[in-house]
Amino acid sequence: MTTETDRRPRLLLVDDEPTNLQVLRGILQADYRLLYARDGATALKLAREEKPDLLLLDVMMPGMSGHEVCRTLHTDPGTQSIPVVFVTALADAGDEAQGFDAGAVDYIIKPVSPPVVRARVRTHLSLVRMDELKASRLEIVQRLGRAAEYKDNETGQHVLRMSHYAQALALALGFDPRDAEDLLHAAPMHDVGKIGIPDHILRKPGQLTAEEWAVMRSHATIGADIIGQHDSGVLHIAAKIARSHHEKWDGSGYPDGLAGEAIPLEARIVAIADVFDALTSVRPYKAAWSVEDAVALLEREAGKQFDAALVPVFVGILPQLLAIRARFADAPTAA
Repeated sequence: MTTETDRRPRLLLVDDEPTNLQVLRGILQADYRLLYARDGATALKLAREEKPDLLLLDVMMPGMSGHEVCRTLHTDPGTQSIPVVFVTALADAGDEAQGFDAGAVDYIIKPVSPPVVRARVRTHLSLVRMDELKASRLEIVQRLGRAAEYKDNETGQHVLRMSHYAQALALALGFDPRDAEDLLHAAPMHDVGKIGIPDHILRKPGQLTAEEWAVMRSHATIGADIIGQHDSGVLHIAAKIARSHHEKWDGSGYPDGLAGEAIPLEARIVAIADVFDALTSVRPYKAAWSVEDAVALLEREAGKQFDAALVPVFVGILPQLLAIRARFADAPTAA
């Protein structure tokens, strides 16, 4: 018996034959909450109302076929994330291809094997949970990046622009697309350590004293400490970037005085993207530089502040960078 606190995953079983539903019920009822539908219209209604975790769907049904149900689910933002597994007697390769084209994630052939059904259901529910965990973790990363923005004079659009610049440069350098996407998601945390800098220093309109500058520079180590140590993934990259994006190729940067390839590549990429956007953006203390002047500075600093091998690649994708800049343009300020 289920209760309001029953946290078992919920499955929607759809088949026009009651016997087939009974078979699936016998296999799955001990571990899952089950919903039932005998036609496509009812299946769609239940999917929209109940948001099941997984849908086991027959293909050959009167009226709306399983393929039509699956396509409809995937055109509705409210149901498009529900994974669909076809359970069908259609066993030809062409039938399977048609099912996957409709949006299914798997195919189980009738008559079903209980161990196979249980294994496939567990697998796809695990994938759903992994996707949800990844999305939640990414949301936390992005929110931490936004927290730093509220402390500083920078805008959310700056963070978006420089992150996309960094991704574009990574792809131009030959990064795997998944690694470049991780960089995109890690880059917004580059200045998260500014959360720990007192406002009277962070927002000081004039020049900082030597003591104030020492405090300001500590945001790099504070940021790495906030993110923490991680063996892999977005947070691992974010920690490296937070600590090292103010290092300089010639060793004159901070906090560790790293030089050359001792500086993590991701930090070298973000350093270029961050400076380019800062230069070409309006700030309370300065007007925006022209793109030409910003590029000229990057080229002058190649081999000093920046990795000389990265600067020409960055400049070489300038049309792509300008498209990003236009896409995430700052809102005009009021007169």
